[in-house]
Amino acid sequence: MTAAVDTGSYDPRAVVAGGLEAECLRLEQQAALSFSDELPILREVLAGRHRLVEIGAGCGAATARLRAEFPGTQLIAVDHDEALLDRIQGADRRIVADGAAIPLPTGSADVVYLRYVLQHLRDPGSVLAEAKRLLVPGGVVVVTEVDAELWGAVDPPADARSRAALQNAYGGIDVAQRAAGGDRLVGRRATRLLGDAGFGSVALRSFVTTSDGRPVTDFALHLGPQRWAPLVAAGHLAPLDLALIAGTWQRFAADPAAWVMLLGFTALGVRPPEPARTS
Repeated sequence: MTAAVDTGSYDPRAVVAGGLEAECLRLEQQAALSFSDELPILREVLAGRHRLVEIGAGCGAATARLRAEFPGTQLIAVDHDEALLDRIQGADRRIVADGAAIPLPTGSADVVYLRYVLQHLRDPGSVLAEAKRLLVPGGVVVVTEVDAELWGAVDPPADARSRAALQNAYGGIDVAQRAAGGDRLVGRRATRLLGDAGFGSVALRSFVTTSDGRPVTDFALHLGPQRWAPLVAAGHLAPLDLALIAGTWQRFAADPAAWVMLLGFTALGVRPPEPARTS
């Protein structure tokens, strides 16, 4: 393991009330909710490819699922936070490193995977350049992200006051993340970032996670008041707005007809072949 270097806006100890333990639980719940909807894309990419580097592996919620789904894959987990990596199960190797300077040889990976990472980075281009270096020619980078203005939908919709409170909450997260160097609208820029980094065959895929077949309470980590409470302490959300959100969520979760859809994006890019040598 190398020395940890913080390269982004993500502080796992301050995302939700309860600190690191609560955030790792949130990430586990997030993966349990939506990872199966992301899997079809990953299965296509990993078919015939067997060396995967996961940059920004965090607490390992996705890592464990990658191991279960792709047991024969060599899986390397990378994160700048050693306390997070210590929790990871299933990786063949764990590396504490800045995502822009990973101590692995060029061409170490068939696939490089970044799940909800770019939104936190001050300089996503440097990390994508490192992902490209790690890939063999023909290797694929997989970038799964959100766009805060295209997050999804609910039915029945909230009333006007509650919608305004939620807009303030999302705005508060956006302000806080931008102040720390992140970008919650990165989903709409992901393909252009890949193109700028020199990847070819760039494509954007979408996936949805809905409450069809599962209780809406499973979406509390995205829509419930605990997601927004830290914004009050940081001064990015008024206590009244939090109270409105909490009441709206309670009424929504109690409605047997309530429905939720979350929208996510996966950008794909291929490392081009090496230029032909001339004699």
